[in-house]
Amino acid sequence: MARILAIGGAHVDRKGWLSTPHRPGASNPGRWESEAGGGAFNAARNLSRLGHKVTLVAPRGGDAAADMVARAAEEAGIEDCPLTFLDRATPSYSAILEPDGNLVTALADMALYDLVPARRLLTSRLRKRLAEADLLLMDSNLPESALAAMAGAASGLGLPLAVIAVSPAKVVRWKQSLSRITCLAMNQAEAAALTGTRGQSPDHWHSLLGAAGLAGGLVTAGAGPVAAFAALPSGSEATVLLPPPLDQVRDVVGAGDALASGYLDGWLSGDAIEDNLARGIALARLTASVRGPVRPDLSPQLLAQALKAMPKPAQFPLPPSGASA
Repeated sequence: MARILAIGGAHVDRKGWLSTPHRPGASNPGRWESEAGGGAFNAARNLSRLGHKVTLVAPRGGDAAADMVARAAEEAGIEDCPLTFLDRATPSYSAILEPDGNLVTALADMALYDLVPARRLLTSRLRKRLAEADLLLMDSNLPESALAAMAGAASGLGLPLAVIAVSPAKVVRWKQSLSRITCLAMNQAEAAALTGTRGQSPDHWHSLLGAAGLAGGLVTAGAGPVAAFAALPSGSEATVLLPPPLDQVRDVVGAGDALASGYLDGWLSGDAIEDNLARGIALARLTASVRGPVRPDLSPQLLAQALKAMPKPAQFPLPPSGASA
């Protein structure tokens, strides 16, 4: 069991489920659902249900939405330490989804996150929790200055830092701190925002991101190949796996956070990179097969069963060591 300090987004996800395929420029029938979400929060809940001791530090307003987040943290067994702004609204993310669960568009109302100064994260109480942690888990929702301060504090303690990218617009806030990140979980659009390149083959992301200063990370491509790379004392290692197809996709929101959670769960146990990535793929499949950004029934046993039952992911060939991207 690892001690994890999670800092970042914990807000309300509102999902509009379309009853029929989306018609642009028209009124589309459907229904709304609301639940707690957020990149760092989704990963934190997954890791807590996998047996780790997780503390959450997240900005929140003084409203009913904040109560929803608090209840979700309690249900997942997380120690909740909110940064409360009583006169503000809790952030929200509103998504429109096709009947098959694929995203049409989304609106992020996250203004509160921009109000968090670095000093709110570097109090003596939080420094103590940081010193006691085995892993610092963050997303990209907070201001760049706050992210840089936490990356510096973790680096000073020799504490591994894992990051959930969240979006192409926000992941660039880590550009000046990439060398201090142990693992950055992102999709291809977010990787492109960091490197200034597009349309890359999945086997090239590790070299491109490594050249940008990142020692380790995950790059997803929807249902396509997933690249993983990590620093080792003797150099680095990388792999690309093609996830087996999933018979039924119910909801893709949270699948990327789940993949990162499964990978980190294996990494914290010291497993090999391919095993960690397969673990992440299995958890992403478990999450995408139900509605909601996390699985309330997640447990180490459920993940072990899913991993055993999952067809072995295909290995995507990597270029020879030192080959040009």
